[in-house]
Amino acid sequence: MKLGLINSAWAQSGRDTAFGIRMTKEIGFDTIDIFADPLDINVKERRLIKRECDKAGLPIVSIACVAVGLIDFNPSVQLFHMQRSKAYLDLAYEYEAKNVLLVIGEYIWERQVIPPKEQWQTGVNNLRELGKYAEGLGVQIALELEPFKLSLVNNVDTMVRFIDDVNHPAVRANIDISHLELSKTAPEELRRLKGKAIHVHLSDCDGKVHGDLPPGRGVVNFGPYLREIKALSIDGALSIELEYSPQPDKIVDWVREAYQATDRLMQEAGLRG
Repeated sequence: MKLGLINSAWAQSGRDTAFGIRMTKEIGFDTIDIFADPLDINVKERRLIKRECDKAGLPIVSIACVAVGLIDFNPSVQLFHMQRSKAYLDLAYEYEAKNVLLVIGEYIWERQVIPPKEQWQTGVNNLRELGKYAEGLGVQIALELEPFKLSLVNNVDTMVRFIDDVNHPAVRANIDISHLELSKTAPEELRRLKGKAIHVHLSDCDGKVHGDLPPGRGVVNFGPYLREIKALSIDGALSIELEYSPQPDKIVDWVREAYQATDRLMQEAGLRG
């Protein structure tokens, strides 16, 4: 697998987009994931991202999208987020990316007002339609497992069930290692994602709350997870996801620390290549 970085790691540094892309390459990453909303960025920023990635020799693997409105009970909200998600898929096609990393959201009102089965089916129906659109572009959707108790997809069991219900080859799974730790998911559970997983996120956490820390700053035992991921034979990338550094002025050191620790872990697992 290739080792990548989600470029949102640089957002807190106050430096421009081009700086983050250049530093990603300079530190040693193979690929990059882009966190950018196509409805928010203007045409100059849109073109700059691809131009700078090409100049740096960094293939864009994934575009990160949070679209919780796909399971909203209002049809108008669903329609907007369907159109917005398609704009992300268009951007992935334009950037020659492999997938759109999609966060689908949570059950509303603690599952008390709207029947959970109804909200689940809404998500399934909308993802099946997005899968068809993605297939026409030659890209895929990678669903992210969120570790929160009301998330639609919050463990391997719900991930497998959701993908099976959607039943479309363009709708696959993302594996987020810190989320697996937070959801108390054993590494062996990943075997159920054979043929279903296409992308991986890696970060550390304290085992209690969402953290996205460099490996070694939390409690995650990465070895068993990485060995199981290797056995899945994913033809894709493992991308580091980082939240805010406690010292934003030292963001380069923060990212470099994460790169070096992750590279070491991947080499030990025989996973980077």
